[in-house]
Amino acid sequence: MELGVSGLNMKATVSPDATLRLVRLAEELGYRSWWASEHVVLPRRRVPPSPLEATDPILDSLVHLAYVAAATRKLELGTGVIVLPQRNPLILAKQVASLDVLSGGRLLLGVSAGYLEPEMTAIGIPMAGRGHRTDEYLDAMTALWTDPAPSYDGQYVSFTDVDAHPRPVRPGGPRIVIGGHSPAAFRRAVSRGHGWLGFGTATDLVTHLAGLAAAAAEVERPARLGRLEVNFIPVDPVEVDADTARRYADLGVDRLVVYPMPIENEADVAAFLERHATLPH
Repeated sequence: MELGVSGLNMKATVSPDATLRLVRLAEELGYRSWWASEHVVLPRRRVPPSPLEATDPILDSLVHLAYVAAATRKLELGTGVIVLPQRNPLILAKQVASLDVLSGGRLLLGVSAGYLEPEMTAIGIPMAGRGHRTDEYLDAMTALWTDPAPSYDGQYVSFTDVDAHPRPVRPGGPRIVIGGHSPAAFRRAVSRGHGWLGFGTATDLVTHLAGLAAAAAEVERPARLGRLEVNFIPVDPVEVDADTARRYADLGVDRLVVYPMPIENEADVAAFLERHATLPH
């Protein structure tokens, strides 16, 4: 089981100096992945499960990861997660390929269909149909990254007689990680994801793994995707001890992604990283 960290593109960690100090510390401590959260706008009244208030600063995930990429050499860089229906898929495909090239193939593209209705409405994307839109966008981006003569014709995106280079470093594009806990998200992870990203308690994880197993019985998994990797963010509590880490490993977690909430103080975040770097993995 590998260790990662998420959420350090928000609140007390958004300054350039804090980012550099923390990302270099994480790499020195042996963390394998660094994940950036995303919200474009936030409702004035906080909507659970989001931990953020409307006035909490949060950096754009791809811009943040580009900055982190330039300061690191080994850390994998994950979006955790991009709300895919809110993005133009061709523009995002170009941004993702560019970041993958500049990072030497270290990008993990975490995406979800989204849950925050006020954010989707403000951006001009209806909540209805967002799952279908997510699936189309994933397929269209993959076509643009992989097909010799890319084209796609769907309900929400259509293109032909165009191409985009450079292609991502990894053959077939970056590894795609699907976030979410709904049956639709589980089916999407099985059919389109190299990995799945969830959050919660160890008990929640058992339930989510059962959901993934049920999805695997319903939809076919393309052989090119290989085994579905399990990425998990423990919350409630966010502190993880050695026994809990071993339980996550025994349950089949491939990447345990710790989340040092409430992220109110850089020194507290650094101490959190140091404590959790010693977890069995």
